[in-house]
Amino acid sequence: MSILIKNVLVGGKERDIYIEGNLIDTISDAGSSNEGVREADFVIEGRRKAAIPGLFNGHTHAAMTLLRGYADDMPLHEWLSTKIWPLEAKMTEGDVYWGTKLACLEMIKSGTTFFNDMYWYWEGSARAVSESGIRAMLSAVFIDGFDEGTAKEQIRRNEALYEGSKKLSERIIFALGPHALYTVSKESLCWVKEFSEKHNLLVHIHVSETGEEVEECIKRYGMRPVEFLDEIEFLSTRTIACHCVYLSRKEMELLRKHDVKIVHNPTSNMKLAAGRMLYEELKKAGLYSNIALGTDGCASNNNLDMFEEMKVASLVHKAGSGDPTNMPAQEAFELATINAAKVFRLNSGVIAEGKLADIVLLDLKKVELVPNHNLTSNIVYSANGSCVDTVLCDGEILMEGRKVEGEEELTERAEEVAYELVDR
Repeated sequence: MSILIKNVLVGGKERDIYIEGNLIDTISDAGSSNEGVREADFVIEGRRKAAIPGLFNGHTHAAMTLLRGYADDMPLHEWLSTKIWPLEAKMTEGDVYWGTKLACLEMIKSGTTFFNDMYWYWEGSARAVSESGIRAMLSAVFIDGFDEGTAKEQIRRNEALYEGSKKLSERIIFALGPHALYTVSKESLCWVKEFSEKHNLLVHIHVSETGEEVEECIKRYGMRPVEFLDEIEFLSTRTIACHCVYLSRKEMELLRKHDVKIVHNPTSNMKLAAGRMLYEELKKAGLYSNIALGTDGCASNNNLDMFEEMKVASLVHKAGSGDPTNMPAQEAFELATINAAKVFRLNSGVIAEGKLADIVLLDLKKVELVPNHNLTSNIVYSANGSCVDTVLCDGEILMEGRKVEGEEELTERAEEVAYELVDR
């Protein structure tokens, strides 16, 4: 299939974007495509719109859309142990399917074309992503509770899921998802490391999200989390460490040494009063290009709007450091696009020929984007998900004119599932 986006703003100039299959084939001056003989199967009028790369949500638990607003204003570990984990224990694959469908819809509506997920019932999430048309890296929650029998079950399950994932769309990437050092044994972490090396798989893990987590690791292993992961040779260029709020200088150097990737989740960290990631220190340590941005799950954010996340990220570091130049708009935008593309090993994150056709069109008539002195500043400090008009992923049109096929029925069913789950 071919698509022509006409007269759209790219890099400050009106251009035509010609898409062939799932790649951006040609970007030319507006109107020049009319002079050629090539015709497109679909034509999108891009006048008064701006093309940006589809946004990346670097860390979330998609099906937690069902828990949006269910348990707020609580400390993290109390929130997990008394509210979230008990309810998740009642979930079925059908619940996860509908929760992930709702998440995919929310992300499409707000311009996200890729998300990195860790949750229960991997197959349900994969089915939802497959139907939605967007991309995802999916990992099953690996928690063994330091029990040998549970660890063996988790290993067998992940081996089976990996084999099964080979039959799915290339838009779905299998990853390993050891939850955290306080829920996964050393032996299981070593298995994850070895399986990751053997199959070149990315590893999605929570690291140093709270001070309590760090203290528990020191008590259990006699060292801080990143130091322990280094000790067991877990860290590598395939490691995606989420949160990384409580890091020592030594730990930052270890992350740089092993080319570890980091996902920053400022809204969730703020809501749970978990602290502020030391962004400037990580930059100074040479880790800027390794940092992506994520929302975390809807139970701790409570939405999946990456425009909001970019703004919060920039503002929290300005306020926290007392420096208004900290994380400027361009950097915040890159954390959600080109940096994230590198983190997740995808040929996207920028509008350019030869890149994947994961494209978002912003409606420049939206009041939040008027006037347009600086588009990147508007995107980070002014825009929100409602400024998104059209979304393409993998060369397919997922939303045009803010309409997604079947969205009303989907939201109604997901709402029913959420209420049924809570009453179960």
